[in-house]
Amino acid sequence: MSGQFSDEPMIDVYIFETTQNIEQLEQIILASEKESNFGEAAINEIFRLMHTIKGSSAMMLFNNIATVAHAVEDLFFFLRESKPAQVDCAMLSDLVLSGIDFTKVELAKVKNGDTPDGEATQLMQEIRDFLQLLKQTNFPAAPPPDRTPAPVNQQYYISSDRRTPHLAQNLFKAVIFFEDDCEMENIRAYSIVHNLKEFTSDLHYVPVDIIDNDASVAVIRENGFTILLKTDSDYAEIHKLLNNTAFLKDFELIELADEQEFVTFQTANNLNPMELELKLHEQLAEKVVLNSVPKAPTELKSGVAQSIISVNVDKLDKLMDLVGELVIAEAMVTQNPDLTGLELDNFHKAARQLRKISGELQDMVMSIRMVPLATTFQKMHRILRDMSKRLGKEVTLEIVGEQTEVDKNIIEHISDPLMHLVRNSIDHGIESNQQRLAAGKTAPATITLEATNAGGDVLILVKDNGKGLDQAKILQRAEQHGLLNKPAAEMSDREIYNLIFLPGFSTQEQVTEFSGRGVGMDVVVKNIEAVGGCVLVDSTPGEGTKVTLKIPLTLAIIDGMNIRVGNSRYTLPTTSIKESFRPKPNDIITDPNGNEVIMVRGQCFPVLRLHDLYQVATAMTDFTEGILIMVEQDTSSICLYADELLGQQQVVVKTLPNYIKSLKKITGLSGCTLLGDGSISLILDVGGLLEHVTHQVRS
Repeated sequence: MSGQFSDEPMIDVYIFETTQNIEQLEQIILASEKESNFGEAAINEIFRLMHTIKGSSAMMLFNNIATVAHAVEDLFFFLRESKPAQVDCAMLSDLVLSGIDFTKVELAKVKNGDTPDGEATQLMQEIRDFLQLLKQTNFPAAPPPDRTPAPVNQQYYISSDRRTPHLAQNLFKAVIFFEDDCEMENIRAYSIVHNLKEFTSDLHYVPVDIIDNDASVAVIRENGFTILLKTDSDYAEIHKLLNNTAFLKDFELIELADEQEFVTFQTANNLNPMELELKLHEQLAEKVVLNSVPKAPTELKSGVAQSIISVNVDKLDKLMDLVGELVIAEAMVTQNPDLTGLELDNFHKAARQLRKISGELQDMVMSIRMVPLATTFQKMHRILRDMSKRLGKEVTLEIVGEQTEVDKNIIEHISDPLMHLVRNSIDHGIESNQQRLAAGKTAPATITLEATNAGGDVLILVKDNGKGLDQAKILQRAEQHGLLNKPAAEMSDREIYNLIFLPGFSTQEQVTEFSGRGVGMDVVVKNIEAVGGCVLVDSTPGEGTKVTLKIPLTLAIIDGMNIRVGNSRYTLPTTSIKESFRPKPNDIITDPNGNEVIMVRGQCFPVLRLHDLYQVATAMTDFTEGILIMVEQDTSSICLYADELLGQQQVVVKTLPNYIKSLKKITGLSGCTLLGDGSISLILDVGGLLEHVTHQVRS
């Protein structure tokens, strides 16, 4: 990446808009391939998106991305203009998707601050060969191009696939206004100039110094961005190009009758840098004076009312942090120990109002951070398409509940798990076409992605109608690798199925491109547990498999139960707690290995003493004096022994400081929080505690 851009915010705009464009491209390609036809609307949209990616990439000096986009643009220019009768849709899709994959890799480099230096020579050659094949198949051999030198004064119009000399005849004036609060209007204006340079070499605009002069932003916001150009393109083509501008609020395009206004405009704005700076400041001063004088009502500009704006995720994270601090401060005020025993009716009334307002503010900020699962789900179409072709299986993807929303930070953790589950369903779960027909099943097979809200959680289901899981084979492989922690006869169906998520587990006899190495499925559990979720598996032999991901709506603020162990405070997510009770002396049993278990309604549960685990000094070591809290994750449960329950409250989750995490990995901790009295409470990770107990039992 060019060093001069490394610290500029325009990189963020480029990454965001290019990512949006390639996601839209991918959906159009997959939909067209499914119909075995690239319609006129799809071709026009692909051409437009590739033109945008080419222009913005060239502006950022990412020439390899721009070159690939230009080659694909050439291809669709031919399809748009020539409308060939014979087109291999499968090959066309493969080429465009390869271009998209190349762009994704280069974008990842840009995000990491690296140089997008990927080599695309082979891909470019394949695109050119396919274009040449289209021309030969659908048209007779073309005559050799005219190599006669163009006259010196002749203008050039750069089309999408060739440079052709034309006399510039049309004169246009455009005034462009961007959406309010879109920011970096000068950079967006420069992008328009860059795109228009393909249609003309005689182009003038005000403000002139849009990149180096920050004052130009205020001028554009107040007066708009004014452009004059000479071109042989017609009104419709220039109008369409301007209308595709990102964050466009309104614009006016006028065709000039003669060159008088063009020459006047050009002369008036041919200023040296000092004069330009003076003019910009004069315009700003005039703006301040005008704003200070009461104005008569004026007619509003025509344009679409703005209802949505883009906001940097870092700003939302900061806002969420501030709301979290507000929740902590509110708890510290209303739960202050100094208020204990005082009759303060007015204070409590005000505190209730404060709690109501802070709660509503918290809900609103959390809702702003919520994003639908649609984009994540739609990405699975591509995975299904590629794997189905390589494995020779007919599979369709059904999506249900894609508008279900979760916190954006959680979205980032579930993309990989979903990808692994879909790949595993296609590779392991779905039979070959011949096997399905032999079993009396219809083709194609179906994989369903479904999302639904369940209280404070979201359930994501990945279902297939394949052959289901083989319990005997799973148990056999688990025994071979020493992965069983109790006799198979004592395990439930769900416990057996969940063995497939253990590290190193695989039932595949041969290592293939997609599976057999025993890695991948354990990533699913790790990623989901990292956001406080769990994974459940159900299967019916011969009918299919269903994997359920249970994830919280948000990680920022949770409902927690505070407990005390000695002088230490700990917090448990209330969603993990099944019950709490004080046992009788005879309820505790010690096994031959010294592990403590307790019988509850005829079932044994391991007991974990928190004071032993964290080496906390406490006078309460007798089970009849303290309290047991039964917690659950997936299908496993344990009983935690603590001194007492302190009460339930909403807590703000904060990560453990880096210096603590770098010194030692502490078992069963996911973060920390501040309580109302100002003390620190450590948030317990139920999954980590279960893993610790399981390891103890095995050893």
